Amino acid sequence: MSIAQISTKRKVIAHVSVCVGCCCGNTKKGKPAVPDQWLKEECARRLLKNVHLSICGCLGPCDVANVVKVNSAEGEIWLGDLQQFSQYRDLADWASACHRAERALPLPSSLARLQMELYRASSA
Repeated sequence: MSIAQISTKRKVIAHVSVCVGCCCGNTKKGKPAVPDQWLKEECARRLLKNVHLSICGCLGPCDVANVVKVNSAEGEIWLGDLQQFSQYRDLADWASACHRAERALPLPSSLARLQMELYRASSA
């Protein structure tokens, strides 16, 4: 059985998923706010058509506040504990730089230090 080859019209460099699920951004639970509306407006203003932004429900690791997942051809990067607006601004700036370079670039140090390991090797 052959698999159909489907492609999009746009070259996708990266996909950024920002969690605003049960815990992330929930200030009533003492979590820092997620500037999701600002992110949407900023990405639209910058016309980042090849770096997709999704504001989504729960991404899973609820014991870590304000989680972001970045997917690209280079792999998957999980970020956690984003607490400052400047970190989200750095995420938008990184997306703009990727857009201009037409490839996924390394994360800035302000975000790279927030990388987390989500998956664990089995102990068996």
